Amino acid sequence: MNILITGGCGFIGSALIRRILAQTDHCVVNLDSLTYAANPANLAQVADSPRYRFLRQDIRETDALIEVFDTHRPDAVIHLAAESHVDRSIEGPLVFSDTNVTGTASLLHAARLYWTALDDMMRDAFRFVHVSTDEVFGSLGPSGTFDEHSPYQPNSPYAASKAGADMMVRAWHETYGFPAVISNCSNNYGPYQFPEKLIPVVILSALAGQPIPIYGDGLNIRDWLFVDDHADALLRILDRGTPGQIYPVGGGTECSNIEIVRQICALLDKKSPGPQPYADQITFVTDRPGHDRRYAINPARMAQELDWTAAHAFTDGLETTVDWYLANRAWCRASLERVSASASLERLGLV
Repeated sequence: MNILITGGCGFIGSALIRRILAQTDHCVVNLDSLTYAANPANLAQVADSPRYRFLRQDIRETDALIEVFDTHRPDAVIHLAAESHVDRSIEGPLVFSDTNVTGTASLLHAARLYWTALDDMMRDAFRFVHVSTDEVFGSLGPSGTFDEHSPYQPNSPYAASKAGADMMVRAWHETYGFPAVISNCSNNYGPYQFPEKLIPVVILSALAGQPIPIYGDGLNIRDWLFVDDHADALLRILDRGTPGQIYPVGGGTECSNIEIVRQICALLDKKSPGPQPYADQITFVTDRPGHDRRYAINPARMAQELDWTAAHAFTDGLETTVDWYLANRAWCRASLERVSASASLERLGLV
């Protein structure tokens, strides 16, 4: 297959591309506008592959997208391009609706025009996989899980923009019969994650001797998914997913923020000990506005219909992640220097 991937220089997209080129015979066209969190260095190991092409392109530019489809003739699309940081969406919500909703609609429009003109065999085989988040479903109480039937109740501008994108994808399927599939994943973690999300922030703040910030009481709970497991799930959805369906993808690991931070501190104490235990740097800060209390995914559909379950235990994946950040501090410094607000790991998203 020739797969068009949007946002391929980001955290999840680059993991997916590395996996495709290492484990399949597929070709990849990576379309990315290279915003602050995108880093071509994430794909340095595959950049010279004859099966890899990079295009610097914004998904909001419809005419250019139409030309991309006509030129590169993809057999499938996996759509990952998005603004994704909740704190940034609180400070600047309009870029999130512009990129995530309008950009997704532009991509769908260009893809449908291309798909409509294909011959019958190629049209039947074509797939559009839209990668979304569990945050569109809002916040859970102390029990229960999200699944493919959960109502949408987004509580942040980011979550609302992803919910809007999901609705666009659903509408293209229902209105045009466009062969689109939606996946809703839980919190991803792993190597190459831009240093504004919880796990890399904790690691880098600890190593820098800075306060390790914990929102509120630290008891917000997330379901954690190792990024390589997510990449495998997306390939399984591409291969076997049914158009029009929603596939929740979770790691099966619920953990509170404070528990994760303490686990990271304990790992750092063993691997890169400082003058005092890293847990002494934990600092509780003002909670994020509209902070969802708990997310948890029920991935039963993935197991039953697509024979997929997460392969990485959280303790193993977290140790792998800590080891990677310890070994790649130059990558971290270069990533942070791309955005001055992140260079000091300072707090964003306060109203």
